[in-house]
Amino acid sequence: MATLNIGDKVRFLNAVGGGIVRKIDRDMAYVEEPDGFETPVLIRECVVVEPAKPEKKQPEVKSIFTATTFSKENTVKPSPAPSHTEVIEETPEGEQLNIALAFIPHEPKHLNTTAHDICLVNDSNYYLYFTFTSRDDAGWRVRHAGVIEPNMQMELEELQQQDINSLQRIGFQYIAFKQGKHYTAKNPGAIELRFDTVRLYKLHSFRDNLYYDEPALIIDLVKNDTPIRPLVVNTDDLARAMNEKNQSATINRPHISKPKQQPAEIIEVDLHINQLLDNTAGMSNGEMFEYQMDTFRKTLAEHKHHKGQRIVFIHGKGEGTLRRAILDELRTRYKEYPYQDASFREYGFGATMVTIK
Repeated sequence: MATLNIGDKVRFLNAVGGGIVRKIDRDMAYVEEPDGFETPVLIRECVVVEPAKPEKKQPEVKSIFTATTFSKENTVKPSPAPSHTEVIEETPEGEQLNIALAFIPHEPKHLNTTAHDICLVNDSNYYLYFTFTSRDDAGWRVRHAGVIEPNMQMELEELQQQDINSLQRIGFQYIAFKQGKHYTAKNPGAIELRFDTVRLYKLHSFRDNLYYDEPALIIDLVKNDTPIRPLVVNTDDLARAMNEKNQSATINRPHISKPKQQPAEIIEVDLHINQLLDNTAGMSNGEMFEYQMDTFRKTLAEHKHHKGQRIVFIHGKGEGTLRRAILDELRTRYKEYPYQDASFREYGFGATMVTIK
């Protein structure tokens, strides 16, 4: 059997084409062709034409701060104040705060059992004092606190499988500043997010990104100086609104109307062959392609009477063969069904959403 490594450039032995090996699963290699579509091919049918180049290790960058650490007993070791000024290379884009959390699985092929690294991304020219917290029935708990330097990533913790559900409510607070120079002040922020932890079990949640070489689930906390869902509760406004609502209910009896029908939840269908079949040994590329198209057609047939149902077909990014075939059938065989590119934030460029009419 031929020996392949991820990153090898190969050509197909018994078919026209080739590309770069992106994934290896037992006796199958997943080869990304020039059109961006990943084709599953038996390893023995691949010929290496250019081996993968070894990656260069990035030099370690030491922080001028020591982040505050918390033990399981929540005892705090305070961070010392900065003792010197370090020249930080700034960018025009970095004058706006962009902050995100990144979840990176240790073993992407085993999402049901693997641990994840939780990292903080500071894509700005500012230092950040921050706290990363989570909430349960007893209240908020600090998971990590400290200082992160400009344009840096920091690992916050290693998340084990048994602790995933503890992140259903995430909190993040921050204060931005620059060291040893004048700067434009930024408002401190407090953010509370409800995190759908089921996303950590879906392979398509982890995508190529600007910050890490490996696919990661990126959750924006601050985008262009604007916090995502800021935790702001104005008790005066809340009391005023409740009072106005009660007065209105006393004066005018509300008109009872038939509630609007809520749209059905979106159904996701991942058409990647490794998600549809546990074993593709002995299948040709054409047979695997037909299996994917049959799954597409059967899904539409199963829901043809569910008016308004939205279905997202995940077919891979780029102008791949599978994507083109799906669009051709939607234009000819399923003309009555509107379709569009699915959400870029959720699926990148590799999914199409169809609405049943």
